[in-house]
Amino acid sequence: MYADDNISAIKIRKNPRLVLWWTFHRLTTTWRALPDFLIVGTQKGGTTSLFNYLIQHPQVLSPLRKELKFFDSNYFRGLSWYRAHFPLSSKLRAAQALTGEASPYYMYHPTAPERIKAALPSVKLMAILRNPVDRAYSHYQHMVRVGREDLSFEQALEAEPDRLAGEAEKIAADASCPQYRHIQYSYLERGRYAEQLQVLFRLFPKENILILKSEDLYADPAQVMKTSFSFLGLPFKMGQYEVFKQGTYKGGMDSATRQKLVEYFRPFNQQLYDLLGMKFDWDK
Repeated sequence: MYADDNISAIKIRKNPRLVLWWTFHRLTTTWRALPDFLIVGTQKGGTTSLFNYLIQHPQVLSPLRKELKFFDSNYFRGLSWYRAHFPLSSKLRAAQALTGEASPYYMYHPTAPERIKAALPSVKLMAILRNPVDRAYSHYQHMVRVGREDLSFEQALEAEPDRLAGEAEKIAADASCPQYRHIQYSYLERGRYAEQLQVLFRLFPKENILILKSEDLYADPAQVMKTSFSFLGLPFKMGQYEVFKQGTYKGGMDSATRQKLVEYFRPFNQQLYDLLGMKFDWDK
């Protein structure tokens, strides 16, 4: 039996009402829903903004928090732990509403897609993709801000193959294997989207998967949300489209490094365009 990370002496001291709320949810797990949709990626692609825009809709009810990380980091806690985070099924029925969550590691995780398929075979999946060059640099800057990266960007890119060597295989073989290296140092690998989407398309019907472009979300959020709500079978509702979790950078990317990354990602982007039958303006 694993300890419940939502109930601890520290959390009881800091927020006893939240602990009582969670205890109630655990006691009523049987009557709670599982998600209708998942935002499965990509990290630093706008998943926080997309999730917050979705839950503004009166027919989308939020779980306890945006990222539950069940099918990657918390899978060992069991489906009842996961279900406890969601609203009561009766509440969803009364509001004719949906619920879902956003954990951007799911798409890249070695076994999360198969776990999702086993538990939620009819779930709808949403993936918001960002220019992989910009995504890599944003990912790197985030790691620097939180104190988990002390190499330069160029050094970190060079070190990535060694840092990630064997990590995916170890994670796939052992659910309790530490995942931090695979999460933190995958600046390039995470931007090879076609490799990840091919897994999703193999497991789920294409009509259950919506691919969005991060740049479109920020340029025309209303149109992207209209598409998203249509995918979920909901009427469009205009929301407030502020940008969530926008990071700040210390300096910009070196132009020579950017050009090298453009060339690095060019064949991977072409694989993506071929897979989706659509082209993004990322090759410059």
